[in-house]
Amino acid sequence: MTDTVPQTTPAAPAQAQALSLVPKATAKQSMKDFKSDQEVRWCPGCGDYAVLAAVQGFMPELGLARENIVFVSGIGCSSRFPYYMNTYGMHSIHGRAPAIATGLASSRRDLSVWVVTGDGDALSIGGNHLIHALRRNVNLKILLFNNRIYGLTKGQYSPTSEVGKITKSTPMGSLDAPFNPVSLALGAEATFVARTVDSDRKHLTSVLRAAADHPGAALVEIYQNCNIFNDGAFEALKDKDQAQEAVIRLEHGQPIRFGHLAEDGLGSKGVIRDPATGDLKVIDVAEHGTDAVLIHDAHNPSPTTAFALSRLADPDTLHRTPIGVLRDVQRPVYDTLMAEQLDTAVDTKGKGDLAALLAGNDTWTVVG
Repeated sequence: MTDTVPQTTPAAPAQAQALSLVPKATAKQSMKDFKSDQEVRWCPGCGDYAVLAAVQGFMPELGLARENIVFVSGIGCSSRFPYYMNTYGMHSIHGRAPAIATGLASSRRDLSVWVVTGDGDALSIGGNHLIHALRRNVNLKILLFNNRIYGLTKGQYSPTSEVGKITKSTPMGSLDAPFNPVSLALGAEATFVARTVDSDRKHLTSVLRAAADHPGAALVEIYQNCNIFNDGAFEALKDKDQAQEAVIRLEHGQPIRFGHLAEDGLGSKGVIRDPATGDLKVIDVAEHGTDAVLIHDAHNPSPTTAFALSRLADPDTLHRTPIGVLRDVQRPVYDTLMAEQLDTAVDTKGKGDLAALLAGNDTWTVVG
């Protein structure tokens, strides 16, 4: 098989450095401790309920003090999230959650900061804030709920809606090519990028756990069903029969196989690198054998293969959609670097003088 020696797991010391400043809980916690007293107000059947339950359920595993956990959201259905978490939180302004969370994470390294956003909030008005938080590698965990529609404002097409989408704002069909959030994050050099599905509680929880363990910026795209304005958008990935042929489950160190089971107990289809073009393509393992099938390496320093994997999914049908952790690599964390720079400035120059900094060397006094 090609790429048969995956990179080693990210070093534990860096992870410990990123999390050591967040105080631990003084008592054992349960899911109930993370439920607020607010009535959950989403449409019945909304996929957000499943994501909320998964987050509330795995939060106790972190063992962190609730008063040192913060959820920051923007605008949209998903942005109600902070109200329902019994932690600190902020319901901020449209698209600006990553910017606000960046300031918080950089100035308060004793906090575990989470961003909850949607495909419209994050990728339209908030696009620049998102990519810069990722490229800077700010210590944020960003949950991007993608339902391929604007739900809160009642069903307009979003930056992830497929071409030709009929909505209230595109009655003749959308002309816009959709964003692939995972591809976008990888292009921004995000150090952790993953995708999961709202209805797969086990997979969702495992991805959230991996994101929480990652030092630096972690983006998790969550396919989330809006049963009012875009019901069934991800049915191909959820229906038992269709999912076997549509979903590529990525596991670090394992061959990238999917489809109905072959004789060896793995998927009948595999992903290989085309020797002619260098692109990735799907083959029938029975016809081509297993030797060329790629081994998934989430810790590869280069994002090239992860990006190629993200492009396998058909933007209309979502056929051959990779889910799981596409990339998990180590890079210096922004808030740690900033703290070190501030410490160096104080050590070498003494106490800072803001007035002198603002004035600089080019000042004049006007008399007369």
